[in-house]
Amino acid sequence: MNITWKRTLRTPSSERFLALSHDKEVAAVDLHYLPQGTIAGTVIVLRESGWQEEHIPALLSSLDDEFLPDVDLSQGNLHYTVVLGEVLGNWQAEEQL
Repeated sequence: MNITWKRTLRTPSSERFLALSHDKEVAAVDLHYLPQGTIAGTVIVLRESGWQEEHIPALLSSLDDEFLPDVDLSQGNLHYTVVLGEVLGNWQAEEQL
């Protein structure tokens, strides 16, 4: 499984990544860096990607291997919530006239 990661947002305590497979977006991941070295992540697998539940472990392992060397699911300091969803659009605040 060919997964490429693109970081789209970074703050002192969180990051957002897009997972791409064959130049197609397949998932979005938000990571939150918590006290005591724990990381909590929300993974949104994009419905239109066609990915199935059996692809999730490889997706999580790829992110872990590339960006999270100090934590691991088996160590109990990395936790994910995985959701199947679709992009409805992007909204942002607009200045009121």
